[in-house]
Amino acid sequence: MNLTTAVAHGVSLYERDARVIAGIEKLRFFPLEVVEGRGSSLFDPNGRELLDLSATWTASGLGHGHPAIIEAMTRAVRTAPGSGGLSAVHPDSVGLAEDLLALVPGSGERRVYLGHAGSDANDVVLRACRHFSGRKTVVAFEHSYHGGVGVAMGISGQQIDAGQEQDPDVAFLPYPNPLRPFTGDIDSTVAAVLDQARALLESGTVACLIVEPILSDGGLVIPPSGFLAALQALCTANAVPLICDEVKVGLGRPGALHAFSLEGIEPDIVTFGKAIGGGLPLSAAVGPAEILDYPAGSALLTTAGNPISTAVGRAVLRTIVADELPARAADAGARFLRGLAGIADGHGVDNGRSASRIGDVRGRGLVIGVELVTDSGGLEADGALAQRVVYRAWQLGAVVYYVGGNVLEITPPLIITDSEIDRAVDILDQAISDAIAGTVSDEEVAPYAGW
Repeated sequence: MNLTTAVAHGVSLYERDARVIAGIEKLRFFPLEVVEGRGSSLFDPNGRELLDLSATWTASGLGHGHPAIIEAMTRAVRTAPGSGGLSAVHPDSVGLAEDLLALVPGSGERRVYLGHAGSDANDVVLRACRHFSGRKTVVAFEHSYHGGVGVAMGISGQQIDAGQEQDPDVAFLPYPNPLRPFTGDIDSTVAAVLDQARALLESGTVACLIVEPILSDGGLVIPPSGFLAALQALCTANAVPLICDEVKVGLGRPGALHAFSLEGIEPDIVTFGKAIGGGLPLSAAVGPAEILDYPAGSALLTTAGNPISTAVGRAVLRTIVADELPARAADAGARFLRGLAGIADGHGVDNGRSASRIGDVRGRGLVIGVELVTDSGGLEADGALAQRVVYRAWQLGAVVYYVGGNVLEITPPLIITDSEIDRAVDILDQAISDAIAGTVSDEEVAPYAGW
């Protein structure tokens, strides 16, 4: 059946997708069909509006159809000098690198790698660190996510959990979770993790250590204050580069331009993706020239640094700074957290029934997690409930996903309004209540495996 025939016979967009798009690139939570986006809203083929509480896993940080992105893209596509920066230079690739060097704290001579996605940015810097030091070991964290290709996939805890091949030279540390400290209390858990890190770093075999300032896909875990600073001190003492993966939670989202700045640290290398492209393929890494300059030609992507993506990237950075979106994210996040905390405190639509299934509400800026459990006293993770809640939220008019098996991840566009936040809280409140009541059947959610 060709495209014209499929449309004529009323085959849905979702059914057409199932016939032609490779399953290896699908992560589906409900049958979401979208044909248009405006601001913080998505629209399905029937014109139904959906409040976007994911921002395409944070990639659409400025929302959908932002004027600054439209202007930059239109200008660039009209006069694009080629399709990349592989063997030529152009103003927007050089300008984007200069913009990043001005916005990312650091010292010494530094360089910027430009790529297509956070996956390749992380892959490239991991390989560069191994080449620079001659060492092989990469220290990473359990349940982390750094990419879907190459070395970055092999050192991503989430990918290993899902059955992907583990890099033979990765060493995983536990990520300290204040809600579930593996030693019984968070202080001793942090001490234990730092002891493990110290032993690895002092071995003389470590090429680099990579960490997310907020463990996002692993359950939106916010580390205890001081942990990242202590980790950096260990890296510095042992001359091991610290890579901070800001791909998902950086660039204004946590209530600051950079998530790592909230912990008072200055990583050796910082990687970016998702939001920096405003929905277009773009990533970047900022780090020491001695690491990122060599060997020449070892990270070749023909269209990396292309004029359209880099022009949009520059517009995204300008907008985040000029519109003071980090401060807006801090205020919006506080409003969101207050609303969600009200549900957790028993002030929801079901007079407290939902509260018994919310184990924790946490966040920084517009990086917010709602932990769903079988019993808020016991904190046993309830992945089945999370699956039903996100499905019900989609039915009620909101797009939200879960991470870590049982945590609702709320990462809306940075331009979300107060009224949209209040509406989102109401939808999530109803979705949790309905899911507990059995409004969503197992048969409905069964085709959508999620994580």
